[in-house]
Amino acid sequence: MTCRRFSTPSPESLHRGSRRAILWRVEEYRLEPARPADAPRLAAMSQQFVEAGLKPAWGETRIGWHMRDADSVVLTARGIRAVAGFAIMRYADESAHLNLLAVAPEYRRQGIARALINWLEGTALTAGAFAIGLELRAGNAAARAFYASLGYRECGEVRGYYQGVESAIRLTRDVRASRETPGTREPSP
Repeated sequence: MTCRRFSTPSPESLHRGSRRAILWRVEEYRLEPARPADAPRLAAMSQQFVEAGLKPAWGETRIGWHMRDADSVVLTARGIRAVAGFAIMRYADESAHLNLLAVAPEYRRQGIARALINWLEGTALTAGAFAIGLELRAGNAAARAFYASLGYRECGEVRGYYQGVESAIRLTRDVRASRETPGTREPSP
């Protein structure tokens, strides 16, 4: 799957140069399975963007294991210059668990995380996994808002989940429900 991300130029760049300034820059990225050579970058992204302040739990070895595991998918959003984001999901009979989702700061708010989640949810549904669960750090308000916008609902808190340092919020989503905007109903037949 090829996607595009759009960004606006800085106000300074619009005032420099000609009136023909490009208003939108487009960078394509592809959603594709991670490659073994990606493991160090994905581990670094996890440590920097997900596990900050914690002892790293998602190193190259663990990520590599998920790349080889038949019940897991390690999906990347690969830009022209680098991996912009990634997600790891593990599938069971009727459920799936989102283990990690990270997008580099310079690529955030461009639809990459949503594209990764949509792809993984579609795969889960096709595989017969109807419920997707995940945990996130209780203090991560942006992630809570993001998942709520996708229709995930909070279903509990686990105190000290993150190495005794921080609590986790558990979220779940039934992917059989409408994939439209949360809170809207599909028309009746």
